[in-house]
Amino acid sequence: MNPDADQLWRGPRWSLAALLAVLGMLGPFSIDTYLPAFSGIARSLGASPVEMQQTLSAYLFGFAFMNLFHGALADSFGRRPVVLWGIAMFTLASAGCALSQSIGQLVFFRVLQGFSGGAGIVVSRAVIRDMYAPAQAQQVMSQVTIYFGVAPAIAPIVGGWLFVHLGWHSVFWFLTGVGTILWGTNYRFLPETLPTRQRQPFEVRHLLRGYWQLGSSPRFLLLALASGVPFNGMFLYVLSAPAFLGERLSLQPTDFFWFFLLTISGIMSGAWLSGRLAGKIAPKQQIRHGFVIMLTTSLVNLIANLLFKAHVSWALFPIAIFAFGWALMVPVITLLVLDLYPERRGMASSLQTFIGSSANGIVAGVVAPLVMHSTPALAAVSLGMMCIGLVAWLYLHHRWPETGRAVSLE
Repeated sequence: MNPDADQLWRGPRWSLAALLAVLGMLGPFSIDTYLPAFSGIARSLGASPVEMQQTLSAYLFGFAFMNLFHGALADSFGRRPVVLWGIAMFTLASAGCALSQSIGQLVFFRVLQGFSGGAGIVVSRAVIRDMYAPAQAQQVMSQVTIYFGVAPAIAPIVGGWLFVHLGWHSVFWFLTGVGTILWGTNYRFLPETLPTRQRQPFEVRHLLRGYWQLGSSPRFLLLALASGVPFNGMFLYVLSAPAFLGERLSLQPTDFFWFFLLTISGIMSGAWLSGRLAGKIAPKQQIRHGFVIMLTTSLVNLIANLLFKAHVSWALFPIAIFAFGWALMVPVITLLVLDLYPERRGMASSLQTFIGSSANGIVAGVVAPLVMHSTPALAAVSLGMMCIGLVAWLYLHHRWPETGRAVSLE
């Protein structure tokens, strides 16, 4: 924790949480805003469904790859420069997407969006721990998740309206405008929270030593799997939205927002409860509650889809409840990850995000195209993703039972 934290941010805690949430919104906006325009982009550029899916997986793999470096750069050069350069690159890449004349060009600029879109979410986690002690950090992390949840709920509404009234190019011009506003806002208000004396040398040998230290740590890897992979239990449905919502549930593109609204409401509610529980119950209890909710909901969802034809009247609610369970436990696991190696919080945030994003990319590029047209298959894979995280946490709990037993006050 930065000893000068009180001097760096004199405003209310919720305002810093809102600023950091804004940093993290580039990711969901880059995905959710253009999903309603999938069919229009495919017709305009003559792209097949597989090629359109590549615009998602290209972004996610670019996002995952560059996340290996955002945190290490932030540990060496400070938090502000990485954020500002990342937003600038995202803004230019969004303009490139808007100007694309072929599917190949669109995929290329989506990769650039992915390279830059993760800087905000990676660095914002490190900023939170720079500024606050653990119990306060969990509260702020939960507030960030609540504010952050507004973006995916609004994005498909905006994207659907822009696509219907102004065409698909306008969706990416909108993202260009969002990037421009975010750059100006963070240039003006984002503090530098990493003291110069705490910065790590930017040397290849030193960086490789850090990557090896984290990458060879079973505790780190298990925590990263426990938080990152279960996210795909609900993200699979986001990636499959055109088929799941349009084909299976017969919703129009402008009606997709109901799915996102319910899911994000689950995330926001879980994050709110996580903040309320900070410092009141042991972190490991909160994590257990989250997994119990996700496991129960996933099993009910699978059974319902095997017995009944999916209908909009009930098919969206299990995903929202699953999202609630995930958001309840993920702020706690994220802080456990960051506190394993306090001197390398940026790198730890990078690698945690890399593991989760790599899983996202595999699901987007390989898994989602195979199962998106079958609601039982979607439910089964969602359950499987959750179980990977659950097994990781159970093994971690068995091997290191002291993990998450009490809240640290330092």
